[in-house]
Amino acid sequence: MIVALLKSMRPHQWVKNSFVLAPVVFSQQFTDPGQLARAFFAVMLFSFASSAVYLLNDCVDVEKDRAHPTKKHRPIASGILPIAVAQRVAIALAMIAIVGGGILDWRFSVVAFVYLSQNVAYSIKLKNIAYIDVLTIAFGFLLRILAGAFAIQVPISMYLFICTFSISLFLAMGKRRHELIAAAVKGKTRAVLQFYDQEKLTQQMYGVAMVTTAAYTAYTVQDSTKITFETDLLWLTIPMILVGMLRFMWLTGQKDDPRSPTELMIKDPIFVGNILLWGIIILFLIYPSPTIG
Repeated sequence: MIVALLKSMRPHQWVKNSFVLAPVVFSQQFTDPGQLARAFFAVMLFSFASSAVYLLNDCVDVEKDRAHPTKKHRPIASGILPIAVAQRVAIALAMIAIVGGGILDWRFSVVAFVYLSQNVAYSIKLKNIAYIDVLTIAFGFLLRILAGAFAIQVPISMYLFICTFSISLFLAMGKRRHELIAAAVKGKTRAVLQFYDQEKLTQQMYGVAMVTTAAYTAYTVQDSTKITFETDLLWLTIPMILVGMLRFMWLTGQKDDPRSPTELMIKDPIFVGNILLWGIIILFLIYPSPTIG
């Protein structure tokens, strides 16, 4: 049952909570052991919160999952993990995230509560409303950024907010696009898909990608950014943003791959390599090398 519980907690989805680390990186406190510890503790708490959401969602969708060709094998849908056990663990994880967040900052606890409440609403109602569903997912990433900032008690730049929201909206729309493409082959499995059009959604994704690129470019070239990081070379990372979004578009366009977009991303060498390259260049540029001698 432990294995079934861990599988239902979706640890592979915890990669999304890496957004919590953005504030500690861009506030140039990544090399501060104390701040870094607080940031990683925040990631752990948010991972517990997200796992509570996945458990709850599987409990709510258990009947639908049992009728799904692949989701019927999930621990809760297959009966391996009792619903009562999943519900108790979900509540426990949610409480750990909220109460534990108070150790960092009371505002972190508020964000965790809002995140959990939003996802309860999403599981029950919002996921069935076209475009409100993807906006809700995108808002969840903004909450991750807020949580990371409150955990280390630093302000958030407007550009970080804009870039986070636009890229997360792009990812959420890609998830729906991937589901639409799969539905065309195997039949629709999510009620909200009937309100989406694949061609229009693809066009909208390109539009959001343009907004994301424009916002990120503006951030890298503005004077305040150059002054803060003491470099005017952040524009070198713009190609990685473009490559990442184009690669994601390609990955979510695969008709014969039933895996979730998250699984596709973290198992794709090109996508992962591109993100690592972006991260290495960012760290190299905004964290000056120590002077020797």
